[in-house]
Amino acid sequence: MLRDSFGRVATDLRVSLTDKCNLRCTYCMPPEGLDWLPNAQLLTADEIVRLVTIGVERLGVTEVRYTGGEPLLRRELVEIVARTTALRPRPQVSLTTNGIGLTRLARPLAEAGLDRVNVSLDTLDREVFKRLAHRDRFTDVIDGLAAAHEAGLRPVKVNTVLMRDVNDHEAVPLLRFCLEQGYELRFIEQMPLDAQHGWSRENMVTADEILDRLTGSFDLTPDDLEERGSAPAERFLVDGGPARVGVIGSVTRPFCGACDRVRLTADGQVRNCLFATEESDLKTPMRAGATDEELAARWTAAVARKRAGHGIDDPSFLQPSRPMSAIGG
Repeated sequence: MLRDSFGRVATDLRVSLTDKCNLRCTYCMPPEGLDWLPNAQLLTADEIVRLVTIGVERLGVTEVRYTGGEPLLRRELVEIVARTTALRPRPQVSLTTNGIGLTRLARPLAEAGLDRVNVSLDTLDREVFKRLAHRDRFTDVIDGLAAAHEAGLRPVKVNTVLMRDVNDHEAVPLLRFCLEQGYELRFIEQMPLDAQHGWSRENMVTADEILDRLTGSFDLTPDDLEERGSAPAERFLVDGGPARVGVIGSVTRPFCGACDRVRLTADGQVRNCLFATEESDLKTPMRAGATDEELAARWTAAVARKRAGHGIDDPSFLQPSRPMSAIGG
């Protein structure tokens, strides 16, 4: 198992398929984009599947989520998903995406065995969307959500980051929209993972603020806390249920003590925490001929060094050099 020195076991593997993205969201990267990884540095489809297979068959991974950048940009995505869902024991397989391209790919992904999707949507206002993402793709995202729901990739989860004086007034409208469409909304505190290193606690809309906004219009009842386990979201029944809304307070309500996640970057680096400042290279030894046993041992050692928490509140905290688009969500 992928066990750290604090007894936590990593069973949830997040795999970045690319660092490229077709949006330029302000909390992630600058409008001009970033210097993308050369294709030769990216893991091939066969290398991705090999490492995921080691995780599932040898190291106890039970959930695999493909991320980016924007994973829908990866040409072999449907093939990778199909090969992952064919593993035994079969892991749960999901995808985090900005939704652009789901109108074309939702059905093929469902047929490949994908279980569900998380789609980023920060606003219901097209003009605000253009200002946040520096691209006029709002309609594509809305259509992609509908396509995923129609293809059976349920529950379709919507991820929203609220930013002060930008879209924080949309908390209630976004929840109403998701309730009407049958999506499950999850608000996420903005984290210090932007390429510009411009994050500040003062500009972050906290979990408490989000809940204050929602409780003015909805009756929120905490869901069964015993069922949360390692899930990052605190979930609340909306107006008695069965609909739910989640709030992920990564900064102000950290859940590090129950974390079960480990990450693999698009260029083959193991990260034992989203905010880790160190990585462990699997690509280089793999390409040099390392056996599955040797790769598993390197992976196990990387997770064993995981720290107790992300340390954002510690004065010595350093933001990772890689932004979110290069790490994978």
